Amino acid sequence: MSEDPEVEVARRYAGAATVAAVVVAACWHLGYDLTAMLVSWERYRWPLLAAGAWAAYLAIGVAGSVALLRLRRPLRMVWAYAAGALALDAAVIAASSPGEVLGLADWGWGSVGWLGLILFWRRRRHLRELIWFLLADGAIIVAGMALAGVYDRVSLARVLMVYAGGVTLQIGASVGGHALAFAARLAAEKSAEQAATEAAREIAERVHADRMRRYEAVRHATADLLTAIAEGADPADPRVRRECAVGAARLRRLMTETDDVPDPLLATLREHVLDAERRGVVVSLEPPVGTIPELPAGVRHSLARAPLEALRRARGEARVTVYAGGGEVIVSVVADAEDVPVEHLEGVQVTQQREGRSVWIQSRCAVP
Repeated sequence: MSEDPEVEVARRYAGAATVAAVVVAACWHLGYDLTAMLVSWERYRWPLLAAGAWAAYLAIGVAGSVALLRLRRPLRMVWAYAAGALALDAAVIAASSPGEVLGLADWGWGSVGWLGLILFWRRRRHLRELIWFLLADGAIIVAGMALAGVYDRVSLARVLMVYAGGVTLQIGASVGGHALAFAARLAAEKSAEQAATEAAREIAERVHADRMRRYEAVRHATADLLTAIAEGADPADPRVRRECAVGAARLRRLMTETDDVPDPLLATLREHVLDAERRGVVVSLEPPVGTIPELPAGVRHSLARAPLEALRRARGEARVTVYAGGGEVIVSVVADAEDVPVEHLEGVQVTQQREGRSVWIQSRCAVP
């Protein structure tokens, strides 16, 4: 079953924000980090350690990206991956010469935040956890500076400036991406609510128009009947009395209808009731007891088949009732009619009894 258009739009916006986060992290690592490492290759104390850290960083990023884009969930044991990413940050510092700490060769501490962005993206408390991750990254770089002896005021000001800029970008990307997804979801919900309200209004207008149409039909029939009586028709005439009974039954039915949504089962029954009344049958269609659930067209057809056949065979009077509750829907008809051939339909139980001239037929089916 396809999703509603509003839900699909919200899902696409959220997906686009997620893709953007992954693309930024990937471009940063494949573009800046790789270039910085290759350019500074000769200045590393242990270049293979730096290369291994870069490859491990890439592996964690790929695992987090797959979880986001294909599995649509955060990684399990995400803090284990986060701890591994922070360890890679420390490894790059250790691989760099003391003079290269905070230099181009020491690329880890500035880019590891983008990895945290991916790891915590779908977490419920993503922003809080990302901030803790970035604070841990800051603690690692400060410790690395102390161990390398790079602890003067200029170096501290430099690291603070770069760190603040990187953190601002990473937190901003997280907040902006999630805000975009939230705004899209909110807009989709509002659009769905508006569409539901509009649909309910249209349905109410159709129900009202249908009732007015049937009211006009009853009014014209009543006016014609009263005109005939005023012109001398005998009220004791069986034909006149039957027309009065039919009109009264139709008027009672209009006055007792309470459904605001046209139920397909009731609509089918009403159509056949009108057909029977055109043949002069006095039909009483009682208001349904309970709320009729949505039934598949095939089930609805099978459920109404036998009762409608009894209604078609009615000669003078009929009574139709509908009950919904207890996990089943029941349609019953009592009519002065011949016996109805009962067909055994899958999922529908049909019962028929006769008492004098009247036949009672009941059709029932179970519903979830």
